[in-house]
Amino acid sequence: MAEGGGAAGALQIERLFPLAIGRAVLPPDPLHTAVQLQVIDGLRGEAASNPDPGCAWTGDLNGVWQLHRHPAFAPLIERIAQQALAYLEAVGFDRQAVALHLQRCWPVVTEEGQVIGRHHHPNAHLSAVYYLSGDGSGRCGCLRFWPREHPNELVSGLAVGHGGPIATGHPLNAPWVDVAPRAGLLLLFPSRIEHAVLANEDPDDRRVSISLDFVLTAPATAGSAPPEYLAPHPSHWQELGGGTPPPANP
Repeated sequence: MAEGGGAAGALQIERLFPLAIGRAVLPPDPLHTAVQLQVIDGLRGEAASNPDPGCAWTGDLNGVWQLHRHPAFAPLIERIAQQALAYLEAVGFDRQAVALHLQRCWPVVTEEGQVIGRHHHPNAHLSAVYYLSGDGSGRCGCLRFWPREHPNELVSGLAVGHGGPIATGHPLNAPWVDVAPRAGLLLLFPSRIEHAVLANEDPDDRRVSISLDFVLTAPATAGSAPPEYLAPHPSHWQELGGGTPPPANP
């Protein structure tokens, strides 16, 4: 037998460098969800897109980026924060050696036919999305993740299909991964990963979610230097200029 339990001479495939997507189900309270949806509708007002009619309404581009400070969402945000800390531990972080900060939080409403284009969050380190609606079928718009590169395609471009020699959807050469929204589902993922929201094809179901961005820094321990590559705690920062230009020299 070959090392690892396989037959002698048999090829074995090792999956290296995995992308860690955190997934948890936080069962929603119907009453709380109803209140949260009402709050989001009030914050959205008459706006229906962002601003292209084909693009979903996202609160971060409409001044609604501190949803975590609204009382109706405080208990939910606390549950999500605990899952974010658990994610750090699951991927190998010493939770005592880092500080996790919730940077911003905003609602997203996707009506029938609307999408969110491919993007990532360069301002953050860890991102999350929590679904207030969705039945798991994906009809109201899946969240699509793209890998940063396709090392197994061997020849650049083959993994995206178009009649190439790689079987469509092969797990070791998938061009992307789709996750169907479901009410109560929480996803956590590295902010640098490119993602998008596919079109809502369900005329009877708005896709409503809450997005969150987290930032990692060193803890606020007095007298200790932060490790290389990890920003010091914000309590040690000093703002310069305050956005006001200095007076001109006489």
